[in-house]
Amino acid sequence: MGNDDMDDCIFCMIASGKIPCAKVAEDDSFIAFLDINPINPGHTLIIPKKHVETVFELGKEEFGSLFEMSRRLSGPIQKAMAAKKMGVVIEGFLVPHAHIHLVPLNHGGELSFSRAKKAEAKDLAMIAERIRQQL
Repeated sequence: MGNDDMDDCIFCMIASGKIPCAKVAEDDSFIAFLDINPINPGHTLIIPKKHVETVFELGKEEFGSLFEMSRRLSGPIQKAMAAKKMGVVIEGFLVPHAHIHLVPLNHGGELSFSRAKKAEAKDLAMIAERIRQQL
């Protein structure tokens, strides 16, 4: 993949700080932030900072670290959103940059992108802060 592709990738721009996000957590390799079109409030995306199209293109260590960050964040997200369960989705059709969706759930059948709705930046900032307080 050429550099031009990465320059056009919205997730690469978020990871580099060129586009703001409601950040939940970050380390040297990954960043977690709230989806601007959440299925449910607290819907979090976890992405590698380096551009790869799918999670299956990550090396063994990176792949494990991505899922470890997902595991580590699931409890605080669930607690902050008072959710009964946490859903996980990896599909990657909308943005061609590896990412995991962590979605707080309260009922069966909620884990559908047809339920996603645009969220207000102020609401995302408030939710991100609630989650960070649980870390």
